[in-house]
Amino acid sequence: MDYNNKKFKPVNNTENGETTEETIFEYKQINNILTAEYKGGQIIKGHLIGLVDENGNIEMRYHQINKRGELMTGICYSKPEFNENGKLRLYESWKWTSGDMSSGNSILEEL
Repeated sequence: MDYNNKKFKPVNNTENGETTEETIFEYKQINNILTAEYKGGQIIKGHLIGLVDENGNIEMRYHQINKRGELMTGICYSKPEFNENGKLRLYESWKWTSGDMSSGNSILEEL
């Protein structure tokens, strides 16, 4: 799976998450190392770094600054699937490693 130069936006997120449909993720990938910058909605600036396995699954860590001026961090596991129009969807399970330490689920869709 090659995520290089792909853009994603959330189409679903649990209530305790900070990303919205206004948040845009810009992915870069070299070999199995994935990075991304993201912003929009409640997020002023965010970065993630992760590893992509042979099936396209991603294990990542992220940090972001929200509009309240808080630095938030977390871990996330993403599983890719192609939808009926050939675009990627990432089904994500994540957990805050800051703040209330809660967890949630989200779905990102390729733009």
